[in-house]
Amino acid sequence: MTHRFAFQILTAISPLLITIFLVNNSQGAEKRHRAAYYKNGEIHVNILGTPEVKPITKGHWDFKPSWSKTGDKLVFFRRLVNTKEVSNWKTAICIINADGTEFHELTDGTHTDFNQTWTRDGRNTPIWNRRTPGSQRYRVFASKIGAKPGQETALTPKEFNTWAFSCLKDGRILVRANPPKQGPGYYLMSPNLDGIPKYERIQCELDKGGILARISLSVDEKRVCFEYQNGFKKSVHGRTLYFADFNVSKPAMTNFKPFANEEGKKIWFAYPRWTRDQSEIVYHAGRKLFLYTPDKGTTKQISTDNQSDYRYPHGEATPK
Repeated sequence: MTHRFAFQILTAISPLLITIFLVNNSQGAEKRHRAAYYKNGEIHVNILGTPEVKPITKGHWDFKPSWSKTGDKLVFFRRLVNTKEVSNWKTAICIINADGTEFHELTDGTHTDFNQTWTRDGRNTPIWNRRTPGSQRYRVFASKIGAKPGQETALTPKEFNTWAFSCLKDGRILVRANPPKQGPGYYLMSPNLDGIPKYERIQCELDKGGILARISLSVDEKRVCFEYQNGFKKSVHGRTLYFADFNVSKPAMTNFKPFANEEGKKIWFAYPRWTRDQSEIVYHAGRKLFLYTPDKGTTKQISTDNQSDYRYPHGEATPK
């Protein structure tokens, strides 16, 4: 009698249990991406879409964290001298563990150092762009974890401009450059410490009508995402965000698809970056963070504090 009663109860409630399981499972199916980003001048490491707890840097103006491929370290720049013209800022390139420990500076804060990231060749080498004094040209520099200011090495010559965006596993660097006899364009650069680097031009139809900025490679190096500005007069507001296919061997960018601000609203849409699993792209717009899913064509806001200024998101263990 007792067993029969228990069986009747289990039979009655089992549909409810199945329903609860399916609902919970579908809710859990939503991806939970970990990322680093700027919030009100401080660096946070957090699950996107959840409220922040506390920053890993505090009391400074810290920008553009890039997460090492090994997943344990961030490189960012700290603004030490502020000016109206961004290219006149003085900054220090800094490294910190993702848990907020072992902070140290790689540069002394007397230069204009920007757009730091990491190599993907297994060496975990931090690289960045430094403005050449007295000009608007930039050079690519590199250093090592634990190094001191003054120990950095120039990877490109000062006679022409090279701006690094992202690194490849084979050691090449995706850059915008103006090498002699090749002209301005987008290239895969092979560093050469004993001479002039090798520049391989990237085929890209889109660059004929405007500027590609803040280019980021996916983990498998088969796609890129970036900001695009129609025309060549620089303006950060009103850019459209794109993703495209990338062919490492040609090299070439093809199959361009706009996914944010296609209408060109005069809002700052910027800094698209791939998530670790490559399934989504995180970016900032209007002081908020958003997540775009290419397979579904959907976008959702994932910053939680509308009174704060969110910028420069970057996926876990995914150097830009």
